Amino acid sequence: MKARILIVDDDPDIATMLEDRLQASDYGTLVAQDGVQALELIEQEVPKLMLLDLDMPRLTGLEVLKRLPKIRAAEDLPVIVMTAHGSIEAAVEAMKSGAYDFLTKPLDKDHLLLVIQKALERDALKRQVACLKSEIDGRYTSIIGTSPNIRSVMEAAQRAAKSDAGVLLLGESGTGKELFARSIHQWSPRRVNPMIVINCVALTETLLENELFGHERGAFTGADRLQKGKLEMADGGTVFLDEIGDMPMALQAKLLRVLQDREFHRVGGTRLVSVNIRIIAATNKDLKQAVKNGHFREDLYFRLNVITLTLPPLRDRPDDLPLLAKFFLNRHAKEAKRYGMMFHPEAMNVMMQYTWPGNIRELDNVIARAVILSPTEIIEPDLLVMDAAALSHPEALTYVSLPYHRSMEEHSRHIIDQALKQAEGNQTKAAERLRLQRTYLARLIKQQKLRQEEV
Repeated sequence: MKARILIVDDDPDIATMLEDRLQASDYGTLVAQDGVQALELIEQEVPKLMLLDLDMPRLTGLEVLKRLPKIRAAEDLPVIVMTAHGSIEAAVEAMKSGAYDFLTKPLDKDHLLLVIQKALERDALKRQVACLKSEIDGRYTSIIGTSPNIRSVMEAAQRAAKSDAGVLLLGESGTGKELFARSIHQWSPRRVNPMIVINCVALTETLLENELFGHERGAFTGADRLQKGKLEMADGGTVFLDEIGDMPMALQAKLLRVLQDREFHRVGGTRLVSVNIRIIAATNKDLKQAVKNGHFREDLYFRLNVITLTLPPLRDRPDDLPLLAKFFLNRHAKEAKRYGMMFHPEAMNVMMQYTWPGNIRELDNVIARAVILSPTEIIEPDLLVMDAAALSHPEALTYVSLPYHRSMEEHSRHIIDQALKQAEGNQTKAAERLRLQRTYLARLIKQQKLRQEEV
């Protein structure tokens, strides 16, 4: 069923006619006979759109329009005004008071359905923009990488996006699970509707329940008005449940019902709220082991585990590191207004030798710090603050206690030795790996031999 529409008209014949037409087009309907009843229904049922007659007893359509901004549940509710008196003055006044469009009676069926469709599409776009503005700060972009590991996951994600099946994203912390979730949403038919992100570990159980399901007026002390939960706000779109492995067991049972029936009760409520959402969940935990330990519901695990994508750690996709490093360097340099920054070849070599236990998030942070602290436009290796224990060759850092020039000489010797070993002694291949001219590399090797002979 499509969106639920509230019909407000004191003429029962017109109300019945509209109800029949809308239900025939698969819309849900609610009917109010006057403005007072309409305002009560809006707080209780939260329709997606209202068809509002202007001439009614007790409370006119214009008075209803003017009261809507004071009702939390009616925030941004699209309203299409109907009247038998198609005066310019009434139309202008209705539009000034927030109406989306103005129709005169008798209503043309096809035109009515077209206006409703456009109003709902506009509302969906407004909600999407609002969510994007509040949750995205411009840091999200397309997935970067050409290695077979990441390409295979990306291709599977693109295939999964075409369906409404639930997706479970697994992988270490910092591997880009939220970015994949956003990409799946953008590749899907739901992309015109919001994607809502919910962190299951950032809130207490009570706050998380309220965040998910919302609450009714009077549900608890301080609940002076109805509040929609994020599941309801995402209607028609996607919900991304981050750190699902840390969700409390009591909420897991409630979430299971949402996955099964696509409906739930708000906190303190008795009426069912139906939603059309797609669930994408992510965790860095072993959910199978959590099920065995009794920390995660088995039935919920199987509901979530329709399509599982495991994101590879950065250490398993070394070919992508230069692309990612360049992307982060360009982004942070732009933010710092330090255009034209680049990595010293030795800095890139140090990053290639590192195992990145914090994955892409750690790479981002390391480069951000280097951009801020670098005195020149060249990122030197000593500005890359990393955990020595995570280096593929920890002995490479033994020179850091030496004087500056001696330290740089030792580091240069180390990376050249490593490049030659990986190239099996071939100086041409070693120079390509270091992104140096072969003649320059040969000169560096000769200088190192002369210094060793002098010692």
